[in-house]
Amino acid sequence: MSAPAGGWRTETYRRLGTGLDRVLGARTAKYFEALKLATVGDLMHHLPRRYQSGTELSDLSALQVGEEVAVMAEVVRCVVHGRRPASGGGWGKNAPRLRIEATITDHRGYLTLAFFGPSGRIDWWEKQLTTGTRGIFAGKVGEFNGKLQLAHPDFVILDEQGQVSGGAKRNLAMANVSQTDSLIGLYPATGKLRTWTIAESAGIALDFLGDLADPLPQWIRAEAGVVELSRAFHDIHRPHDRAAAELGIDRLRFDEAFGMQLTMAYRRADAARHGAVARPRRPGGLLDAFDARLPFTLTRGQQQVSEEIFTELARPVPMQRLLQGEVGSGKTLVALRAMLAVIDAGGQAALLAPTEVLAGQHFQSISALLGDLGQGGLLAGTDESTEITLLTGSMSAAQKRAATLKAASGAAGIVIGTHALLAEHVQFAELGLVVVDEQHRFGVEQRAALSAKAEARPHVLVMTATPIPRSVAMTVFGDLEVSTLRELPAGRAEVSTVVVDARRNPKWVDRGWQRVVEEVRQGRQAYVVCARISSADKPGSKPEENLDEGDAPEPATAVEDLFAELSAGPLSAVRVEMLHGQLAAEEKDAVMRRFSAGETDVIVSTTVIEVGVDVPNASVMVICDADRFGISQLHQLRGRIGRGGHPGVCLLLTRTPDGSLARQRLDAVAATRDGFALADVDLEQRREGDVLGASQSGVRSSLRLLRVLSDADLIAEARVLAERCVQQDPDLRDAGLADTVGQIELQAAGEWLERT
Repeated sequence: MSAPAGGWRTETYRRLGTGLDRVLGARTAKYFEALKLATVGDLMHHLPRRYQSGTELSDLSALQVGEEVAVMAEVVRCVVHGRRPASGGGWGKNAPRLRIEATITDHRGYLTLAFFGPSGRIDWWEKQLTTGTRGIFAGKVGEFNGKLQLAHPDFVILDEQGQVSGGAKRNLAMANVSQTDSLIGLYPATGKLRTWTIAESAGIALDFLGDLADPLPQWIRAEAGVVELSRAFHDIHRPHDRAAAELGIDRLRFDEAFGMQLTMAYRRADAARHGAVARPRRPGGLLDAFDARLPFTLTRGQQQVSEEIFTELARPVPMQRLLQGEVGSGKTLVALRAMLAVIDAGGQAALLAPTEVLAGQHFQSISALLGDLGQGGLLAGTDESTEITLLTGSMSAAQKRAATLKAASGAAGIVIGTHALLAEHVQFAELGLVVVDEQHRFGVEQRAALSAKAEARPHVLVMTATPIPRSVAMTVFGDLEVSTLRELPAGRAEVSTVVVDARRNPKWVDRGWQRVVEEVRQGRQAYVVCARISSADKPGSKPEENLDEGDAPEPATAVEDLFAELSAGPLSAVRVEMLHGQLAAEEKDAVMRRFSAGETDVIVSTTVIEVGVDVPNASVMVICDADRFGISQLHQLRGRIGRGGHPGVCLLLTRTPDGSLARQRLDAVAATRDGFALADVDLEQRREGDVLGASQSGVRSSLRLLRVLSDADLIAEARVLAERCVQQDPDLRDAGLADTVGQIELQAAGEWLERT
């Protein structure tokens, strides 16, 4: 939480924005970088996972392998393994190394402690860890011989009153925390930064902050029923009472909801104040010519949403609309009709896509839809035609120059591209509409960067095929109006989904490959999707972030390995190609062109085919290690088949046991094709940022404390208060409110930089 460009306007935010190196020292502050905590404010918002008193035992059943923990437990057994020296020499360089193993309990479960060292040190540990003593033990949970274990944990021993009576001197911070407070906050920590160091650092930060003036006006705090900010910080980080700590956390939850809603409210007000060029629909133009050629009838939903968009485009106020819809619901067609309406009214349209594959797919599909209407400037074009151009980062310098010239001169009515469109040198003659596809992969700042390329505010239409529950949309896309397409166009085939237990029924996997061959022999095509590219990739790295602890410990199948296996084995009689993100852009495009043309029968791919790929002839999808993917991603992948008139089948291969969280995800996907129902299931299981795809893009959720399902009422209340603030202070003169908005904007900008 560094300062925004104009600096903080309140002393409170200036103090909270102070770097940890200035308060804790550079050496200690360095350890906090792993937790992405850089300022005092960051540390104040780093909350304990839980609280416990000095006499209260932890619940050992909740421990997970790989987790950094601090647990309070009782020693029930201590055994030394190895032969002690006969006399003396217990601490010397040549002293024999022994192992001591202690077992601790919470009277329900057990955890093993293991220490290694010379006999003198073993003697000291043995005296500390006598049967019946209680202590706090901290370290990383491992596993040995099927049992959970802490190897060389830091620890302090506590007496019956919870006061420190033993332990290493280096754990002084741990001792101070446990003796100072009646409650001990146990923080998310790292191997080099223990929970008591965090607690002690939080105490130092509290002393630095002193008695903070609350940045929120008193009337807002009264309406929300929250405690003052300074009191909240103290009750969270120097806890004496669980109820008070919870009230402090409630204040920070409200701040998060209110800050987000206040920022969205001012964005809406700002957009309303800035004029846009009205782009009313013009009869007899390019749009009418396009509609007259459509070989099908628009769905009722497409017609209704299009009318909403046309109405807003005709106003001198910039449209800000989110279009969400089921996979294959025809969002691109709706967006294209909006682009054509803007072109008819003298403007240009820019379509921003997150990947080169998707940008290329849009260019090809829109070109095919328009035909000669998209060949403006060419002999094959018509009087009403426009030109379409593509701009991506991998294009040659000459290709980029040609594309940017067409955009700047206005020759191209539709400019399609990736992040390359955001470059400073890319300009437009008359940008009237910005269309952003797969909105969850971009940020508000990226929309703004593209919009800034127009003299007047362009209209903005953002699209997502990830069904978003209303509560999430209200929270994350609060600056946008929302339109939803639920109805699928006529002619879409049924797709059946089957979960295949590859561990229990390996013959079903063999049958799956046979089914692929059978479909190919009937003239169909198939996708095979893997979670990683190469077996050299580290297990658990992207895109395996949906792996649940303990659900699937085996390495995921790799594209390269499976491609070789299938080509030489079960699919040797059909034409198989490989596709993944590490291939050169030209090679990826060539693979997709051959598949689209029917020259390839099966593609073995990563999730690069997740969005935008439209091959109506594809009828089979096999997703290997399906448990490695989230519900939304599985729904997106499945949407690549059944796009023509042929029934489809999606096989979800997994080795996870029945009843696991991952298996529940797969069963939910198999049970329905309703993306909005699946989105609700996904939201219940996972964080909001994951549902929106943020973590799949390598960015943590911007929602730290809020849960949009359980906190929907709080978010709605914050929105009402935010609207009142805009009405009372339209120019954002209140310093505290201005800094509140500045903090949210700064956080969003930081995530944008990470994402790009």
